[in-house]
Formats: sequence, C-alpha cells, structure tokens
Amino acid sequence: MASMIQLKRRIKTAQNVSKTTKAMQLIATSKLKRAQEAALSSRPYVEKLESWSKRLSALKQEDFTHPYIEQAVDSKKTLLIVLSPDKGLCGGLITNVLREYMSFSSDSNIITTTVGKKIEIMALRSKNQLIASFPFGTTLPRFGMIFPILKIIDEYYLSKKVDTVKILYSRFASFFSQIPTVTTILPLTLPDETKDQQITISELFEPSIEVLLPQLLKHYIEMSLYHFLLENYVSEQTARMLAMQNATDNAHDIITQLTLEYNKARQEKITNEILDISSNSAFVYE
Repeated sequence: MASMIQLKRRIKTAQNVSKTTKAMQLIATSKLKRAQEAALSSRPYVEKLESWSKRLSALKQEDFTHPYIEQAVDSKKTLLIVLSPDKGLCGGLITNVLREYMSFSSDSNIITTTVGKKIEIMALRSKNQLIASFPFGTTLPRFGMIFPILKIIDEYYLSKKVDTVKILYSRFASFFSQIPTVTTILPLTLPDETKDQQITISELFEPSIEVLLPQLLKHYIEMSLYHFLLENYVSEQTARMLAMQNATDNAHDIITQLTLEYNKARQEKITNEILDISSNSAFVYE
C-alpha cells in the first residue's frame, strides 16, 4: 500500500488535472455554440447554391462549357485536401481522420494539401506529394482562409494537372458523432435525372444564365470550402468538449478512490497508535 504522503501527492495531482480539463471543457463549450450556429446556418445556403448551380449547368449543358464541369482525362491524378485540428486532446477525432487518410497514403497519384498541423506529419511520411500545408487555427475559421486553398485548386485543376479534387474533413452529425467524410468538389456532377428529361425554365435571369453561371459556380466552390472548414471546426470543439468532460469525470473518480484509500491508511495508522499506547500502558501498570 502506498504511504500517506504518496497518496496525498497523487490526490493533489488528480485535482490539478481535473481543474485543467474542466477549464478546457468550458473553453470548448463556449466556442462550440458559436461554431455550431455558423456551421448549421451555412448548410441550407450551400445546399441551395449546389442545387441552382447543378440545375443551371444542366439547362445549359448543350451549349455551355466550364472547367468546373469538364473533367480532364490525361492526368489521372487527384488533389486531396485534408482538414484536421492544430491541437490534440479531442478524443478519437484525429485518429479517425488519420485512419481515413491511410487509405490514400499509399497512392502515388494523390497530391495532398493539408490544413491543420496534426495531419501534416502523416502527409509528409506518406507516398503522396505534399504541395502545401496551412494551419487550421484555434478560433472560428475566417472566410479568407479559403482563398489560398482555392488558388491551389485553380492552379492544379484548371491546368489539368489533376482531374479530381476531393476533400477529407470531419462532418458534424451530432454531439456524439463526428464522421470523417471524403467529398468530391470537382468536377461538378450534374444530376442524372436532367439528362433524360427535357427541362424548361420559366424564370427570367438578369443577367443571362451565360453571364451568371460562371460566377455562381465559383461562389459555390468558395462557400463549399468554407462550409467544410466550419464543419471540421465544430466537430473539433464537440470532440474536445466531450473528451475533456470524460477526463474530468475520470479525474474525480480517481480522487474519490485515492481519498478513500488515504482515509483507510490514516484510520489504520491511528488504530495502530492507539494499540501501541494501550500496550505500553498495560506494561507500565504491570
């Protein structure tokens, strides 16, 4: 059995750990509400942008061409954008992202761009060509974060160095589920049902579809990238909040167990001292 001094030190250490994890839990909780509102509120807008972009592209597909719709056929390479946190202590979120990334790490046709320090080390060790790496940050992502990424996408996709652009991020499904998801950004896939149906349009667009569609497609890609950043950020804060809550609960359990052990040791010491005093008293009386 550990000595009373050792038990007191272990109790003190567990108390300090519980204070730290509780503080981190409160910080993640405070960030989570704002992040969740931003991520969930952007979903309908991005979905509507996607719907209109695909609809108008399908309507004009016979006489309209755009690089975001056309697919290169020569490169057979894929640009993979991987999102991860900069810091750990967020449960199994990073492990799940790394496990998903491992399915691409042995493919030499994958060109990688990372956003987040936790995935950068793994990308450097893989067979993929790492062309850029950006920090993810610890605050709510700003819209300006997408422009360096968008520049790389345009550089490689429009010049046909790659024929597909994909993104790996943690999708926020619920407070208890953050799912690593791979989504194809480019080329834009048109809905199949429009190919077999004759679509008529009664709306009047000003300016014309030919003028509107290129800007709409570009804005859709921009908002999609930003939405993926928001989804990844809210998943990180949710995972960290739950991980720190579990760590705090575990620390309290350890404190309770060590305190009980300390009290038993203390009571045993007091009992032994009483027995020693009683024995000495009886010896003196005799």
